[in-house]
Amino acid sequence: MNRAQRLAQDAAEAAEVRAYQTDPDVVALRIERVRRQVDWMCWSGIVLGLAFTMTNVQGFASAGTRPGSLPWLAAWVLDPTVSLVLLAILRAEQVTARYQVRTGVWVRRAKWFTLAATYVMNTWTSFAVGEAAAIVLHSVPPLVVFVAVEAITDLRDKLTDAVLVAAERRPIQQETGRRVLFADYLAIARETWTPDVEITPAWVRRATGCSRGLSPRLARALRSEVGNG
Repeated sequence: MNRAQRLAQDAAEAAEVRAYQTDPDVVALRIERVRRQVDWMCWSGIVLGLAFTMTNVQGFASAGTRPGSLPWLAAWVLDPTVSLVLLAILRAEQVTARYQVRTGVWVRRAKWFTLAATYVMNTWTSFAVGEAAAIVLHSVPPLVVFVAVEAITDLRDKLTDAVLVAAERRPIQQETGRRVLFADYLAIARETWTPDVEITPAWVRRATGCSRGLSPRLARALRSEVGNG
């Protein structure tokens, strides 16, 4: 085998490897792995931050009570009450963000209220005595939690976008040999749709033969055009 033949063989192997590396399913799998890593790290930081605030909130709630008394013990329940509500909201948003479903205004209000309540209870004593170092120390964990819960939702949404973008570039070919692009799928769905049909991802897949990852975006685009649902 001469040099040109070896180069041709290397080029063919590289093209085959690249085809697998850029395949939307492979890209989606890699993004899912990144998503799990992001979720694990963010959740660890959030839980640790909330755990740090627990003793401060207990001290705030049990001020003036005798250690070991019933009010002193009940004060330990306050922070977990707020934190569990916050974690429940975040867990629900983890699922809705995966499918790019927007939650209502009360969900966001509840999230902000629980975060604000945690911050106030965690720093109230420090502000009352005017200790700058204590204010900074007790402000950092709740503020990190606040920033993390906002960032993690946006990160999940963008990771889902990355999967959809990869799905758009799926090298499916028609009989003519030309790749089917997002606009092509949308045109097929537009021509197939009739006013009595509810536009859902499942219907889009049946009508166009597109991938499962691309169908929600196609459904949203078509609904915005025709004003359906």
